[in-house]
Amino acid sequence: MIVKTKRAYDPASPDDGQRVLVDRIWPRGVSKDRLKIDAWLRNLAPSTELRQWFAHDPKRWAEFSQRFKTELRAPEQQKRLDGLIASAPQGTLTLVYGARDAEHNQAVVLREILEERAAKA
Repeated sequence: MIVKTKRAYDPASPDDGQRVLVDRIWPRGVSKDRLKIDAWLRNLAPSTELRQWFAHDPKRWAEFSQRFKTELRAPEQQKRLDGLIASAPQGTLTLVYGARDAEHNQAVVLREILEERAAKA
C-alpha cells in the first residue's frame, strides 16, 4: 500500500487511488464534487482541542505530532486505523487535508502511522 497526502485544494488525479478526507472540518470553499473523496473520516482527525492548540504553528509541530499519536492510541482510533488499512490494502491511499502547510499537518502523522502499521502486517 502506498500512502500519499494531498491538499484538498489541489485537483484530484487518477493516481490518487482511494481518497480519504482526514480533517474534522470540511475544507472551506471546496464542493463535494470537486473534492472527489471516497470517505470522510473526521473522527480520525485530531481532537478539536488539539487542533486549536496547534493552530498550524510549525514551532508546535513536534509536540502536536506526539499528542496526536497519543490520541490515535485509543482503542476506537486503532479500529479506525485498521479499517482504513483494510479498505486499501493494495494500491494507493491518499489522505486529503485542508491545511496550507504540506509538512506540518495531521495527514503527515497519519501517513507515518499507516505506513508503519502496513509494514508490520
